[in-house]
Amino acid sequence: MSDPYAIDSQDRSASIGASPLFLREDEIRRGAELLYFGYTRLTKSIDEGLAEQGLGRAHHRALYFIARKPDLTVGELLKFLAITKQSLGRVLSELSSRGLIETRTGQVDRRQKLLRLTSNGAALEGELFDALRKGLSRAYTKAGQDSVSGFWRVLEGLIPEEDLPMIAALRDLKG
Repeated sequence: MSDPYAIDSQDRSASIGASPLFLREDEIRRGAELLYFGYTRLTKSIDEGLAEQGLGRAHHRALYFIARKPDLTVGELLKFLAITKQSLGRVLSELSSRGLIETRTGQVDRRQKLLRLTSNGAALEGELFDALRKGLSRAYTKAGQDSVSGFWRVLEGLIPEEDLPMIAALRDLKG
C-alpha cells in the first residue's frame, strides 16, 4: 500500500489531496509542514537579495506594503507588519538612511507621516517582488486555479476577523 503523502520523484507532487478527515492531527501537521517548507523555499531568493543589501525580511515587508500603497501612514504600516513601534522605527530609519523610502507630512493631519518609495526603493522592491512572483507563479500554475482559490481561502482563514478589512483594501488596490 503506497503512502498518499509521499512525494513522487517524477512529478514532485507533495500531496494528492486532503483526506476526508482533513482536521486530524496528521493532516494539520502536514499542512503546517508544507507551509513552513514552502515559505522557506519561496523566501530563499528574496533573503539572498536582502543579504546583499544588508537588510532583512522586515525591511522587505515594509518595502512591499509601501510599494502597494504609496502614502501609507506609519500607523497603517504598523498594523500590516504586526511588529512593535520600536522595531518599525529601526526598519524605517534604516530604509530612509539608505535612500529607499521618503516620508512626507500628511496634508489633512500634519502629525501623520506618509511613506513612499524612492526610485531606488522602487527598483529594489521590484527586484525582490520579481523573485517572489516567479516562485508563486510556478506554484500557482502547477496547482491550478481551483487550488489557488482554495489556498487563498485557507490563508484568509488564518487572519483574525478584525484584520480582514485591511486585506480587502489591499486587494482593491491597482498594481
